[in-house]
Amino acid sequence: MKQGNESKGMSATINPSDRRAAGQVLDKETLLKKAEEAGRPGPGHKALEALLGSWKAEVKCYMDPDGPPQVSQATAKGNWIMNGRFLEEDFQGEMMGKPFRGRTIIGFDNVKQTFKSVWFSDAQTSLFVTEGRGEGGNKVITLEGTSNCPATGLTDEPMKVVLRFLGPDKRTFEMFDLGHGVNTKTMEITYTRAH
Repeated sequence: MKQGNESKGMSATINPSDRRAAGQVLDKETLLKKAEEAGRPGPGHKALEALLGSWKAEVKCYMDPDGPPQVSQATAKGNWIMNGRFLEEDFQGEMMGKPFRGRTIIGFDNVKQTFKSVWFSDAQTSLFVTEGRGEGGNKVITLEGTSNCPATGLTDEPMKVVLRFLGPDKRTFEMFDLGHGVNTKTMEITYTRAH
């Protein structure tokens, strides 16, 4: 079998050593079947159903760890996209007293067995990308990534996000700054389902 740039079709993107299962080279039909199975929504996606629908949100931003948080109100709406493979949340609230709109795309990677999320908004030009795992039957999902702060100019600051599903009508989102070996809460959002 040819390798590298001379390869054609699927074998061009798959290293032959990666296709060995118990010493066997997988044929094209098996590769296609595995790819199709991995592309189907599964149990990890089922856990994300808890994000669907319309929500009221109370946002607490901790600008000073020793002081009271800044509190604002927001709304959110979660919908499936890409035939149930990803969930999109449209978030509308306030940032520093000004209205803003943000969006999260979250999914479950069946190959890596991890959740992955991307956040972006109309108040910044950076993407906030996180990845992690669920525990307790995916009632708690912990994601880690890095963030850039436009106010301080710091880049690639380690961050952690914890999603907690407290029932069908309530959930929380907590964000922690992991910089300098400290686990400092910077934000907490309490979501209550809008009826």
